[in-house]
Amino acid sequence: LREQDRARLEWTRLREQSGFVEERIKTAADELERLKTELEGLQDDIRNETEASSGKEEEISRIRAEMDEYRETMDSCTAAMNGFIRQKEELNQSHRSFFEKRDELAEEKSRMDKEYFRLENTIEKLETARETQAAYLFEEYQLTPDQAEKYVFDDDAEPGALKKEIRTLREEIRGLGTINVNAIEEYKELKERHDFLSAQHDDLVTAAKTLQGIIAELDDGMRRQFREKFAQIREEFDQVFRQLFGGGKGTLELVEGEDLLESGILIISQPPGKKLQNMMQLSGGEKALTAIALLFAIQNLKPSPFCLLDEIEAALDDNNVVRFASYLHKLTKNTQFIIITHRRGTMSAADRLYGITMQEKGVSALVSVNLVESQLEG
Repeated sequence: LREQDRARLEWTRLREQSGFVEERIKTAADELERLKTELEGLQDDIRNETEASSGKEEEISRIRAEMDEYRETMDSCTAAMNGFIRQKEELNQSHRSFFEKRDELAEEKSRMDKEYFRLENTIEKLETARETQAAYLFEEYQLTPDQAEKYVFDDDAEPGALKKEIRTLREEIRGLGTINVNAIEEYKELKERHDFLSAQHDDLVTAAKTLQGIIAELDDGMRRQFREKFAQIREEFDQVFRQLFGGGKGTLELVEGEDLLESGILIISQPPGKKLQNMMQLSGGEKALTAIALLFAIQNLKPSPFCLLDEIEAALDDNNVVRFASYLHKLTKNTQFIIITHRRGTMSAADRLYGITMQEKGVSALVSVNLVESQLEG
């Protein structure tokens, strides 16, 4: 039994060792397989690196060539930079000289400014002294510096004689009285004003003469025209007077001894069967008819297209109203008349009548009658 147990234990041990060895073999096989795979990868990497190394060598050659070119360029740039450095040093030296010159000029300018201010102060003091002297000269001697130059004395003149002459001159100056220092300027202003007003006066005189000549020409023309038209109106007045009065005589006369344009006009009327007399001696109807004759005479000479008459025949008797209406009808060839009237004779001679009637209290109505159409229908 012990042998079997030992054999069994040994067999178990051996089996365990066998399983362990198998596992080791399997692990070794896996490791071997992994190493093969890795070897293949390394071989591929070696091939790739070999190819890459050849490209790298070409790149390195190219880079080395470029580096050589860069070295040459850098050498030329270094030489140029050295030249620029030398030029910069020269410019710096020139700038230092310029700044030194500028400082010198600034100092010179400062010195000249001080000298200028000193001279300016001196000039102001001299100007003040000159004005003071001029004021004293004018106050004491009433002379300006320019006028005083005429009285410069020789060095050999005696002081006593000079003082005596000075006293004499002062007395003469005082005798002149107050001096108007603005007299020259005032004279210039007054002379300019006088010249201006004289020119204006001459222009006005010339214009007045021109206007007087124009007025004289107009007066002559108006007198001539008035004389011609007055003669025409006087002749036409006599004709119209005869037709309205059925005879007689009417005339117009100017007042003697007066200017033609300002003289009065005398209207002389002689109705049929009466002696020639002034219009003021006529009756009311005769005066009215005479005035109507004068109006129609003027209308005949220069007819107007439109005429309004307001009861001018109110003072006439019926016979004269008929004559008035008949003659008025002759004038309608050139003039349209509107007559305000209450006379039957005038209304019977009209072409159309217009009237106002009040059929109802407070209500006015317009009435129109066409006499021409009524006569045609009759």
